[in-house]
Amino acid sequence: MNTITWRDRLRRDKTLLVMTLPAVGLLVLFAYVPMLGNVIAWQDYSPYVGIADSPFIGWDNFVRVFSNPQFLHAVGNTLLITGFQLVFFFPIPIMLALLLNSVVTPALRTSIQSIIYLPHFFSWVLVVTIFQQIFGGAGLVNRLLAQAGYTGFDLMTNPDTFLVLVTSQAVWKDAGWGIIIFLAALATVDPAHYEASAMDGAGRWRRMWHITLPAIRPTIILLLILRLGDALTVGFEQLILQRGAVGPGVAEVIDTYVYYQGVVNGDWAFAAAAGLVKGVVSLLLVLGANKLAHVFGEDGVYRKS
Repeated sequence: MNTITWRDRLRRDKTLLVMTLPAVGLLVLFAYVPMLGNVIAWQDYSPYVGIADSPFIGWDNFVRVFSNPQFLHAVGNTLLITGFQLVFFFPIPIMLALLLNSVVTPALRTSIQSIIYLPHFFSWVLVVTIFQQIFGGAGLVNRLLAQAGYTGFDLMTNPDTFLVLVTSQAVWKDAGWGIIIFLAALATVDPAHYEASAMDGAGRWRRMWHITLPAIRPTIILLLILRLGDALTVGFEQLILQRGAVGPGVAEVIDTYVYYQGVVNGDWAFAAAAGLVKGVVSLLLVLGANKLAHVFGEDGVYRKS
């Protein structure tokens, strides 16, 4: 069997390579070139003198990051919100996809999909405003309770229920959009498998457990790995919009803390060090979760060589 040299492959695929050049150029310009700015994490950086003239101070900024109790508190809040949403948010798109897959009528399925997809296109400003109009102190729920003679509540300014609030907002906004990948995975299942299992006496739950779930298991594991990679990243816009109402004690996460330290307070070097630590930890989480997927026989993000 003749092997194709890289020159032959280059000549054969030159049209496709040219088509990808604009996307690669944008990726390099906006994703990789800005990484060079991470050098300020090792500097006493000032935007007034620039990177070239800012003095190097070694690892002092990283020492400040790990010894800063406010940063550690932000890390704790981030992990708490991520863990809570991983348990109560991540399974919802899977369940919605399974329910929609069981809808026989195409017109009804399309209507349901359109309705649950719609909130994804709302901005976080609009989402928070809608929740404020419904669950705020002067919201719809409180007015109805007052008319019925009950004492109202203000869910939007209660720190004790903030975790449930942000998770509910995320579910309403993005759960419907998250089912797209799972529906695509379910579309690859051969209907003959369901027919054969039904003829053998398998009920609806048996077919789901032995046919449907194994078919989407690689997709579930892949998205779970990617979600773990974003464990230190939660909705920046969503939280910064509501931080003033509930206070930084429960709403301060790594992204908002870096924003206030770097952009608002002007401590750019400290913020860069904190962001770099976050990026490295996120990379390690992805690699670790991917390695665990290989142990259980799944491909994960990339196939094991």
